[in-house]
Amino acid sequence: MLKVTLAALLLVCSTAAAAAGSAQPLFIIGRSKNKNVVHYDAQLDKNGKLDPKEPVIVYWIMLTEDGRREGLNWLERHKAYGFNIRQDKGGQFYRMTLMAYEDREVKVFQDGDKVRAEIAIDTHPSYLERIYIDSTEGDLILKESYVELFGQDVKNGEKRYEKIVPK
Repeated sequence: MLKVTLAALLLVCSTAAAAAGSAQPLFIIGRSKNKNVVHYDAQLDKNGKLDPKEPVIVYWIMLTEDGRREGLNWLERHKAYGFNIRQDKGGQFYRMTLMAYEDREVKVFQDGDKVRAEIAIDTHPSYLERIYIDSTEGDLILKESYVELFGQDVKNGEKRYEKIVPK
């Protein structure tokens, strides 16, 4: 079942990228609340380089419904799944900070034809593939139980994993 779900996600990503003509998947966020996922894609300009005006885009894939792509609302963009991004002073990469997880910076850069999102996972520089957020219902808002980071080690290609429990 997991392979079928992942294949469907890849198909949706490639279809969305083809429609836009200039996007490349970076990573996703999945949650315990439901099966909907948040996608972060690199946006490329007509020359295949990261678009300096909007290098990363974010959107929902509504898997609990019909699998459609949907933008984030104001609250999601500014408090939960949005991000801040700025180009590094040297102009070689972008520094990205997720609104909901400002503790670690994500480095977004081009590696040949591929765009990478790099973050420290269990202290190892890693290519970020996905984040999973486990949460419980609070009085007014969801409360994070834990966050899991999944990726691939930059140096040796090994799978990397880290579980973070809020203090």
